[in-house]
Order: sequence, then C-alpha cells, then structure tokens
Amino acid sequence: MAGRRARAAALVRGEAGSGLVVLPELWHVGAFAFDDFAAAAETLDGPTAAAMAAAARDAGVWLHAGSIVERDAAGTLFNTSLLYTPGGELVRTYRKIHRFGFDRGEAVLMGAGDEVVTATLADTVVGLATCYDLRFPELFRALTDSGAQTFAVPAGWPAKRRAHWRLLAQARAVENQAYVLACGTAGTNGGVAQAGHSMAVDPWGEILAEAGEDEAVVRAELDPTRVAKTREEFPALRDRVLGRP
Repeated sequence: MAGRRARAAALVRGEAGSGLVVLPELWHVGAFAFDDFAAAAETLDGPTAAAMAAAARDAGVWLHAGSIVERDAAGTLFNTSLLYTPGGELVRTYRKIHRFGFDRGEAVLMGAGDEVVTATLADTVVGLATCYDLRFPELFRALTDSGAQTFAVPAGWPAKRRAHWRLLAQARAVENQAYVLACGTAGTNGGVAQAGHSMAVDPWGEILAEAGEDEAVVRAELDPTRVAKTREEFPALRDRVLGRP
C-alpha cells in the first residue's frame, strides 16, 4: 500500500493549479479486495490520511482523497471519504451510507454512515457520495437540499455494469441540476474488472470529459455560475411535490 500511496500523492501533486482533485474509492486497497479490508484499515490520522494531507498542501488544491477503510475507536470498519483544503486540513469525512454486497463483502464487513455531508469550497458547494450511493436518488436530493451544487462520487464500479455507471451519473446531474464528478477505478481488483470511465457531467447531463477503461487523469473546467443559471432557466426543482423540504 505504500507504493499506492506514493503514486496517488504524486498524481495529486501533478495537478497543482487545479481547483478540486478527486481520487477513486478505496484505491489504497481495492473496493473488491474484501479479505484485505481489516489489514488495510486505518484511523483518520493514519499513513494514507497523512500522505493525502501533504499532497493537497504541496499542490495547493482541494482534494477529495477518495475513500479509505477507516477503523474507529470501537473497531468498526467504515468506507470513509476524506476531503482536504489546499492547506492540507481534513475538513470533511463521509462514511458511505449504502454498502454494497447483498449480505456479503462490504455490506457485512463495514458499518454504515448516517450523515448527509456537504462542504463549501471557493466557488461551489460539494456533496459527498460514494459508488453504490449513486443508485439512491434520495441521497442526492438530500444533498441538493443541503445546498450541494456539485457531487463528488469516488467509486470502484464493476465493468459489467459500466452502462449503469454512465447512466446514473448523468441522471443524478439532470434531476438535481448539478455537476457530477464521478471518479472510478480502472484495471482489476479482488478479481473484479473495473469500469473506469471517470467523467465530469454538467447540470444538463452533458458529459464534459470522460476517461476510457484504462487509468487516466480527467480534467474539466466547471463554470461556477452554471448550476444557478440552469436552475433559474429551467426551475424543475421548484415544482417538486413529494419530499419537498
């Protein structure tokens, strides 16, 4: 894992000048490497967190460092996302609410989060979600109600459901009139081929930039006024009936 940490940190440092950098879900161990979760678990001041804090500070970027296997004081494991300021301060954590596995894997090995988490950056409010969360629109509506204009979604999504990955990322953007930054792992982990195809989606559901199946850095320029303009010009959110706050 030390090698993975060093590589991820180097990639982050290479993005100096960017506003926000997003890494994939559980990149330090592999989202399907269930047998390795316990050994890979760390606290929020562990080596992966320290490496990501330093990388964010060196690059001077907001860093969504994907997620780690977190072990809390009681010994419970969580799939926890980490968000750092350009000064390297850990300002938000998000424990994944919807655990994947259908009574296997993550669903039984990890605890579930219970908080809707947003963070105010320089020019947008980011809502945090992780992988399987993408299938649950109520979470994204709750993030929108909490002020989110951009969703950061790290994932370890399997290749055999790549079509769902692309479809759901666009759907979450369209229905909430928000940007979606969906960062997925490439290659194979735990014997499961990964979808890749990280992408940036705009509030109309248009894909601004997209990777292929292999590891890549995807860059997109987001207009911080685009969300408000879209919601004003096509005020569908105003017409909600069910679940309106």
